[in-house]
Amino acid sequence: MKIALIQLDIAFGNPEANYAAAERKIRAAAEDKPDCLILPELWTTGYDLTRLGEIADPEGRTTKQFISALAKQYSINIVAGSVANRHPGGGVTNSMFIFNRQGELAGEYSKLHLFRLMDEHLYLQPGEAKGLFTLDGASCAGLICYDIRFPEWIRAHTVQGAEILFISAEWPLPRLSHWRALLISRAIENQCYVVACNRAGSDPANTFAGHSMIIDPWGEVVCEAAEGEEIVSGVIDWQKVREVRAQIPVFSDRRPDLYV
Repeated sequence: MKIALIQLDIAFGNPEANYAAAERKIRAAAEDKPDCLILPELWTTGYDLTRLGEIADPEGRTTKQFISALAKQYSINIVAGSVANRHPGGGVTNSMFIFNRQGELAGEYSKLHLFRLMDEHLYLQPGEAKGLFTLDGASCAGLICYDIRFPEWIRAHTVQGAEILFISAEWPLPRLSHWRALLISRAIENQCYVVACNRAGSDPANTFAGHSMIIDPWGEVVCEAAEGEEIVSGVIDWQKVREVRAQIPVFSDRRPDLYV
């Protein structure tokens, strides 16, 4: 499976500009014929949280229509990062939508862990469900940014068979070392691929780290972007997950009865 990571700079609070930029990048990435591509977190709005009531996507309709059409046109699986998703009963979640090659919704996930240091808890509602889905026969999970600091949440997906973790983020530059260390650790301890797409650029409060990357089940980096806007791609063999798990049987050696 060839995967392209679209490391975007994001126009603060400007969905129209961000849809246009994402479309250009997706069309450019499609020329290299990847099997799957992934976008960063909150790519339609950035962290313009105080205006989410105005700029959040109602029920994700615009994003779903936009991504579905591109996935179908190019026959590409698209893990559509995450967007501010406004619900009919009120409230906004940070939601990831996943579309298969036919343009069908293959899964969705709303960020479970809200990051208080960036005031997410003041403007967003947390998700309440896992992010499991299947693409091209591979068992996958979707996760968002701060989630990677919760290894028990990651393990809740891999014990249910997830072999590829797709992670979208807006991870700040001052904690770049944490980003790399946490992602590599999650790959090693779960014996799975990690596909992590961060944003580039800055907003009024933060500068972001970039360094989107793919990591294999041994913790080896398959590909890694720099800090600026970039499309980076790598090829993974998700059968390797099963080989690594058979070689070092971490999952069968677990003692979950004693972990609480």
